Amino acid sequence: MAEVIPFKGVLYNPEKADASSVTAPPYDIVSPEAKDALYQKSPYNIIRIDFGKDNDGDDEHENRYTRAAALLNEWLNKDILRQDSVPSFYCYEAAYRVDGEERRLRGILGAVKIEELGSGRIHPHEETHSKPKSDRLNILRFCRADISPIFSIYSSSEKKASPILDEVVKNKAFLEAIDSDGFINRLWKISDQGSIDAIRKEFSDKDIFIADGHHRYETALAFKHEMEQKGESKTGDEAFNYVLMFLANMDEPGLTLLPTHRMVEIDSGIDITGVLSHCFDIEAFSYNNDSEEKAAREKMFHAMKNKKYSIGMFDKAENKYYDLSFRCPHDDLDSHDILKKLDVTVLHKLIFREMLRVKHYEYEMSPAIAVERVKNSPARAAFFLSPTRVEDLKAVALEGQRMPPKSTYFYPKLLTGMVIYKF
Repeated sequence: MAEVIPFKGVLYNPEKADASSVTAPPYDIVSPEAKDALYQKSPYNIIRIDFGKDNDGDDEHENRYTRAAALLNEWLNKDILRQDSVPSFYCYEAAYRVDGEERRLRGILGAVKIEELGSGRIHPHEETHSKPKSDRLNILRFCRADISPIFSIYSSSEKKASPILDEVVKNKAFLEAIDSDGFINRLWKISDQGSIDAIRKEFSDKDIFIADGHHRYETALAFKHEMEQKGESKTGDEAFNYVLMFLANMDEPGLTLLPTHRMVEIDSGIDITGVLSHCFDIEAFSYNNDSEEKAAREKMFHAMKNKKYSIGMFDKAENKYYDLSFRCPHDDLDSHDILKKLDVTVLHKLIFREMLRVKHYEYEMSPAIAVERVKNSPARAAFFLSPTRVEDLKAVALEGQRMPPKSTYFYPKLLTGMVIYKF
């Protein structure tokens, strides 16, 4: 079973801090310019703790991690932050827009007992890089707190927690923050024992799938091991044996997955479409000006949407958009069976590794920005994907396999600073 428990959350005091000014996006999508803007928003913005700035002269005794720990304690002492007196679950709701449609993402924030990946009920689905994990581990070492939650999903057709959340959101939220996209993020406390028992029961037989925050989970696991090696784990129920998670039911409406696109450096002398034609039916979309270019890009995405196995491409050398429709046997791909029919596997394992031998690529959410970055950089091409399906994520995770990094982008991103889990 997945063990999900309430905890005494650390929250901003609404009498001393405006939630819109002190919360921040997750650290891994904050650019240097955005970090500067968040610093200017408030002297109490959570970015100063979660993803602070490096200063000239920093050393092992004075650095952004020591400053993060000092700020966390200072804000608690100043009553900018307060720790709840009783263990609670927290209802988090984000009212957002995507493709002109209004949606509401709603879930529960709780402390989830950490387990070895692949050994129990908690399942990853993406590969990770080591550098972000090192940074997150230092935050845990110095702050002794989970500053931002891991975004996870589970499946419950019974929806035992849903009526509780439906009632909770009828009340005024404890915190309300409007993010940079204009989306409204709200937080409520769930402290009554009946609701707590019902929520815990909801997860008693459920698998949990990490949607966004693999680095944070693996970091929490590494920190748990560190504490065990130091002899600080006596019962197995110490606070560091748990990690802060947002848990959303995939059987409820509100979840949105978006694709992440790739910008790729390829030698200008390579005939990309000639190489790819061995395994793809290729349809080109030409243009002569800016307005025609936008239309060509939309035609490409429309073609992708109407096909099962299809990848989009912009080639700077040819100044064209393409729909690449895969026609070779998926069984020939060098990958686990559960991964073979995913577009992201075809892109990475076949196109990048075998056909074009790509050595460097970067990521971008916006197709238009991806194209502009290609046009103004050494990159030769942009490749576009359709969103990964939740059911594919679930299937991959249950098989113990992992997709390439950034195969999924759960939207919207949860704000950091709505609640902190302090050890």
